[in-house]
Amino acid sequence: MKSLRFGRQFQLIEDLANEMTTNGIDLDNITYSTIITCAKRCNQFDKALDWFEKMYRSGLMPDEITYSAILDVYAKLGKVEEVLSLYERGRASGWKPDPIAFSVLGKMFGEAGDYDGISFVLQEMRSLNVQPNVVVYNTLLEAMGRAGKPGLARSLFEQMVDSGLTPNEKTLTALVKIYGKARWARDAIELWDKMRSNNWPMDFILYNTLLSMCADLGLEEEAERLFEDMKQSKTCKPDSWSYTSMLNIYGSGGEVEKAMSLFEEMSRLGVEINVMGCTCLIQCLGRAKKVDDLVKVYGVSIEKGVKPDGRLCGCLLSVVSFCETSEDIEKVLKCLQEANPKLVSLVRLLEDENTSFKTIKEELKIILNESSIEVRRPFINCLIDICRNRNLHERSHELLYLGTFYGLYPGLHNKTESEWSLNMRSLSVGAAYTAFDEWMGSLCKMVERKETLPEHFSAYTGSGTHRFSQGLASAFDSHVKKLAAPFRQSEETAGCFIATREDLVSWVQSKLPPTVLAS
Repeated sequence: MKSLRFGRQFQLIEDLANEMTTNGIDLDNITYSTIITCAKRCNQFDKALDWFEKMYRSGLMPDEITYSAILDVYAKLGKVEEVLSLYERGRASGWKPDPIAFSVLGKMFGEAGDYDGISFVLQEMRSLNVQPNVVVYNTLLEAMGRAGKPGLARSLFEQMVDSGLTPNEKTLTALVKIYGKARWARDAIELWDKMRSNNWPMDFILYNTLLSMCADLGLEEEAERLFEDMKQSKTCKPDSWSYTSMLNIYGSGGEVEKAMSLFEEMSRLGVEINVMGCTCLIQCLGRAKKVDDLVKVYGVSIEKGVKPDGRLCGCLLSVVSFCETSEDIEKVLKCLQEANPKLVSLVRLLEDENTSFKTIKEELKIILNESSIEVRRPFINCLIDICRNRNLHERSHELLYLGTFYGLYPGLHNKTESEWSLNMRSLSVGAAYTAFDEWMGSLCKMVERKETLPEHFSAYTGSGTHRFSQGLASAFDSHVKKLAAPFRQSEETAGCFIATREDLVSWVQSKLPPTVLAS
């Protein structure tokens, strides 16, 4: 039977077990355990549970391996109550759970993001004096990450190291992901320094996870040191994703020369560029107004097999909004024409004053239906930016209306008795200006009609936590100052601009004609 289990031949094992029973041979604990663990390995969970129940009915007590196997089966089936019931039943019968059983429990609670469940596992292990092994620590660390507990994950990792265990690549990758998600840059860099000083194991996944985290947090110098380490490594030379992370960092920081040098290095070494790396580089070149280099990079990338996706198309569309000359605009649109001709056609329609709103709505609907969900709002944001930059303000308002109509700007306005707020976090600069102008237009009409207004008004731009993130806050601050609107940045909340009813009404009245005020 053990040989058959090794070969994952569950049906033969079950036939053999049934034959033994028919011939009056009682199955012992080891036989049941072999049958159950084989069923689990073959993903025949129902069979594993059936044989476990048969084992219980026979009066035999499951051993540690069998308990752990069935706990895992229940966990994989998402039967949390059954897992806990079996755990308590086993404990009551004298069973002492092993690290594997606790690993199963930790994984189950982690996938559910159940911090109380994770705490229960740790408490049980302490009460039973069970020392976690590396596998258990890895499972619990991943669980802490899913539960959003970076501080507890750090404490758990320190406990692991203090116990004398050496973390492996999976341990370190899990912790780096947790720190990156929590934006704990200092802790992540300290962890990397520990890795180097202790010669802890590093693999491709860990290196690239660290680089990706540096890209997310804008840690340029740290990423360069890490990237250089990879180049010196005998086993973990930078791959396509490593270069992509560096392109992302240089692109976000506007380091055009470094980004282009890296692109040329990739071509020289034969490192394949992927669509994400191409997008990062094109965004960087677009913001720097290096349109000729942009066209070159796009052409080379397409020749090397990069297939434009929605994000790359959105990037090209955003570059169009940056361009200052019609010549540069046409160069970028030519690239976009190859990737998404319908987007280019829509840009042309927006420019034509004879194009009806109905036509814009129909063409935009077609494009959105053919696009992935994550790029639909960026498409409209970029189109609004293009219209704003070309003084096509009526078109920008039409596009904002359509974006709201298609559900791409949920929660844009929020009204209560005491406050009216505008949430611009998901808008581009041009879209934010358009939304604010509409908001103030509605307010003017309400003042004219002498309608009741709330006491407070607030506009939320959000505050970029990325080192290179420009965000909306500074642009919006300039916009309201230009309009002399009485919005000021909140001292308590970053990226929030506030105004009182009294100040806003006074401002609106200063804009209205005297005849309107007299009436």
